[in-house]
Amino acid sequence: MDNKNYFAVLMAGGVGSRFWPVSKKSYPKQFHDMLGTGETLIQKTFSRLEKLIPAENIYILTNELYDDLVREQLPKVQDHQIVLEPSMNNTAPCILLSSLKVQKENPDAVMIVAPSDHWIEDEDAFIENVQTTFDACQRDQSLLMTLGIQPTFPHTGYGYIQYQEQGATPIKKVTNFTEKPDYATAKSFLQQGNYVWNAGIFIWSVKAITTAFKNCLPDMYSLFAEGINDYNTATEKQFIEENYSKSENISIDYGIMEKSEHVSVLPAKFDWNDLGSWGSLYDKLEKDEAKNVVVNAQSYIENSTGNIIRTTKGKTVVLKDLNDYIVVENEEVLLICPKKDEQEIKVLRNSVKEKFGDELI
Repeated sequence: MDNKNYFAVLMAGGVGSRFWPVSKKSYPKQFHDMLGTGETLIQKTFSRLEKLIPAENIYILTNELYDDLVREQLPKVQDHQIVLEPSMNNTAPCILLSSLKVQKENPDAVMIVAPSDHWIEDEDAFIENVQTTFDACQRDQSLLMTLGIQPTFPHTGYGYIQYQEQGATPIKKVTNFTEKPDYATAKSFLQQGNYVWNAGIFIWSVKAITTAFKNCLPDMYSLFAEGINDYNTATEKQFIEENYSKSENISIDYGIMEKSEHVSVLPAKFDWNDLGSWGSLYDKLEKDEAKNVVVNAQSYIENSTGNIIRTTKGKTVVLKDLNDYIVVENEEVLLICPKKDEQEIKVLRNSVKEKFGDELI
């Protein structure tokens, strides 16, 4: 298989605040072995994509803070493959920047943009789906594609994509995006049957995405197009530092996908989880007879069910009469919180910052 035109961009700049205290600003969740597999999330994502895409064609989009972590965990990656954001301006600017870098290296490229911290069990099905989208984007150089996840329940924390029913063809034209609906709306989406979850995984040719930026976000395109001569050279870093913060703070969804007329979706065949919270991690990990999940710790558990426990390696944890709790710690912080209140962890994190300072978050 000739895959020299296949590229990937891994989004690895997030802080992962809902996984605090394990995920900290200085060492966020994508650089942790959250699943207890021996690989960090970014390592697992990189090796998954490497089944289809040459390692030298996988770019890492991250914050300047995480340059050393990327190099340490992904030793195959060269300097030009690491794209460092000097400021957090949402997903559209960094995707445009990386797309222009890829286009300069290979104008015939097709590329996937994917989060670095998702859980995908059936990797062969994932690769098969990506191959289908790559083939479609090579045939149609105007196509912008996304992988949609078959919804299993009316989740209110995900965005939804509505598509047109088009017979047996697996690739569907997108008609509408809905961001995080209420429960009744999400329930109606599942009943209609032509909605999928938006996983934030995008596929397109570099020609398609750069044209879409020209049409939908022309000011941003003009700003970054000025750096064409600098990309993939020694002067790239200076251009980015001088210009990146001038770009509009907007997501790829709002800036491009919801405006373009050329968006299609492939309903995916693989199981997926965005690993966005301790509860979502609990759902995916192996449980003992009492439905407890234990990562890293050795434990003695009595009359306790439905808990997730994650500690530094070798810590002994004793639980008695505790049900449906999150019990997690790093070297400095122990968090004990009901699972039902997991969305409050970001608020707790901010309260700890206000009381004790930045070093704990």
